[in-house]
Amino acid sequence: MTLHGKVALITGGNSGIGLATARRFIAEGAKVAITGRNASTLAQARSELGEHLSTYELDVSDAAAIEPVVNQIAKDLGAVDIVFVNAGVAGMTPLGATTPAVFQTLVATNLTSVFFTVQACIPHLKTGASVILNGSVHAVQGVPGWSAYAATKGAVRSLTRVMAAELAPKGIRVNQVTPGATRTSIWDVVATSQDAMRALEAKLTQKIPLNRLGEPDEVADAVLFLASSASSNITAQEIVLDGGATGASQGAPIYRT
Repeated sequence: MTLHGKVALITGGNSGIGLATARRFIAEGAKVAITGRNASTLAQARSELGEHLSTYELDVSDAAAIEPVVNQIAKDLGAVDIVFVNAGVAGMTPLGATTPAVFQTLVATNLTSVFFTVQACIPHLKTGASVILNGSVHAVQGVPGWSAYAATKGAVRSLTRVMAAELAPKGIRVNQVTPGATRTSIWDVVATSQDAMRALEAKLTQKIPLNRLGEPDEVADAVLFLASSASSNITAQEIVLDGGATGASQGAPIYRT
């Protein structure tokens, strides 16, 4: 098992990509701590994944709450080998119809919390630890109406590089996974029914060369690679999992003759 004896922390690990990654890490031998805002889904995750999973209730948008929880995780499980900074929320912020409160909520959750999660982990990270940040293709796609979300994910790309440089003397690697359209509950903010989601998926896949949404397990596999010794000489990089949407956009179905 590639993570035998390792300790991993995953923020937002109670659903979607975070939960898929927790499942994958445990299958590879790790002890995993996850955080999340929802006590019910945390309990469900604990029931599913068993004794190798520890759960901690945390709203990462409250930056002051992060360090005490990280300290408790280290106290409970020991020094940390892997951090997957995954927690985030989606939300539209169209020009002319966005309040400062909505904008700041996205920034606090998707950007500020990323910095302070990594900062809180520093005293507990082993030499050679791996930190993985969760980005988004929104950082480069320029999708109308998504300014705040895109800005936070663009900032995460910068954090990946700066943190990689700053933590290199400690032997700590920092990398990023960058999902495209992935089948998770993040779409609930724009598709409030199954019919709406089917219509949205049909529209989205027309712009993806591989003509499908990604799956959380596919992102989890990339996170596993970056967490493991298989990527031991990789830092300051991002793995894009978007079916070619950003790298080969002209191959999408919408452009085919």
